[in-house]
Amino acid sequence: MEITASLSWASYAAACLVTLAILLLSCHLRRRRQLYLPPGPRPWPIVGNLNLIGPLPHRSVHKLSEKYGPIMTLWFGSYRVVVGSSVEMARAMLKTHDMNFADRPKMNAGKYTTYNYSDITWSQYGPYWRQARKICIVELFSAKRLESYECIRVEEMKAFLRGLYELKGCSVTLKDHLSDLSLNVISRMVLGKKYTQKSEGSIVTPEEFKKMLDELFFLNGVLNIGDSIPWINFVDLEGYVKRMKVLSKKFDRFLEHVVDEHNERRKGVEGYVAKDMVDVLLQLAEDPHLEVKLDRRSVKAFTQDLIAGGTESSAVTAEWALSELLRKPEIFERATEELDRVVGRERWVEEKDMPNLPYIDAICKETMRLHPVAPMLTPRLCREDCKIGQYDIPKGTRILVSAWAIARDPGIWGDPDAFRPERFLGKAIDLKGQDFELMPFGSGRRMCPGYTLGIKLIQASLTNLLHGFEWKLPGDMRPEDVDMEEIFGLSTPKKTLLVTIPKPRLPPHLYA
Repeated sequence: MEITASLSWASYAAACLVTLAILLLSCHLRRRRQLYLPPGPRPWPIVGNLNLIGPLPHRSVHKLSEKYGPIMTLWFGSYRVVVGSSVEMARAMLKTHDMNFADRPKMNAGKYTTYNYSDITWSQYGPYWRQARKICIVELFSAKRLESYECIRVEEMKAFLRGLYELKGCSVTLKDHLSDLSLNVISRMVLGKKYTQKSEGSIVTPEEFKKMLDELFFLNGVLNIGDSIPWINFVDLEGYVKRMKVLSKKFDRFLEHVVDEHNERRKGVEGYVAKDMVDVLLQLAEDPHLEVKLDRRSVKAFTQDLIAGGTESSAVTAEWALSELLRKPEIFERATEELDRVVGRERWVEEKDMPNLPYIDAICKETMRLHPVAPMLTPRLCREDCKIGQYDIPKGTRILVSAWAIARDPGIWGDPDAFRPERFLGKAIDLKGQDFELMPFGSGRRMCPGYTLGIKLIQASLTNLLHGFEWKLPGDMRPEDVDMEEIFGLSTPKKTLLVTIPKPRLPPHLYA
């Protein structure tokens, strides 16, 4: 009897569990059926739609958007990704739903290269990130702070131009010199000294420092399979996580040295005045009134972010601009005519000249339209269920905005694949994230906080390159031979570096 009763009870319990499982499954399926998601290609098991993404993901996504529309659903492995590819969708995602899409997905790059999401770019939405953003806007990139560093930008620009003058008549790999310029400016503003030259007591050589930055840009831009299929993340199929861990140790050793140097300099000095951005961060770390206390790790993460964020984007953009101009000599000629008329040939271009150089400004904007540094912006994460138009966007969805697709929308830009700066003349389109037709620095709460410095570096480097030199292609190379292919990454640089020959066009004493 007891055995029979036990079996009956076990059967009853099993039946209840099966019924409960069926009810839960039906509720889940009913909820899924009720969701009205944006259209998109049918996903494959495990990989989702990753099979449709080529070595240039921004181009693959643009091609898919032409088929499925301005808002579509893709599956990157296990994760739903909603992509906006029009001005209207960008406005909805980065303005209307900005607060709800203000978070970041947790990716390997953020975990292993930024002190477990402790920097400004990858930190999760909340009090820590809000405080970091406020520090950037009020303390690090305020108009007053940037103005105080103008002398650094002028000194490094003159040294850069002098170096090119000494190479007159020789073939020059322009990107190398542009990267040194931006790195010198940023490292002096952030760290207080240059790291592209050998100096006593340096913990890294200039070559090591540049390699570390190159690796950081690469690893933060790769499409890591473990970020899409988390259950195979531990395998590290491509070896990217291993490289991230190695790089993290190198950067930590360097940043520990930087923080120690700055603390030693400040020790015992009453009323110490901050000389660079690391000084500012260390002073803020001692502020008892901060909502979230900054620890040593936060200072290192912010410092690394400041170095990386300002270094590569300006060099890449200036190289793209000159590549486009070498293919269009008539645009080059019009630009130098404007410079001769407004600035003359007896001095260099200054930052205050830029409002009087509308055609140069148009060239910068057209370059950033055709060659955006971040063609799909940095991914965001949906914090709560919401709707965009008629479509449901569930919590946890990853959000991408394709600046690349918007820049090639024929409804906005006539002949969108052509390089035509004239399209910006007379148009009130700025780069501050309010005009969704052009947003090279993003928009909304998570846009690049250092965009004002980025604009200054891009404008200054390109303008003085055009003002100070005539540029020729080496050998029998013709304008149409300039390679315009790109590599996908954190900064989307040219695949083949531009090699040109500078010829000075101003009086020799200006280069001295």
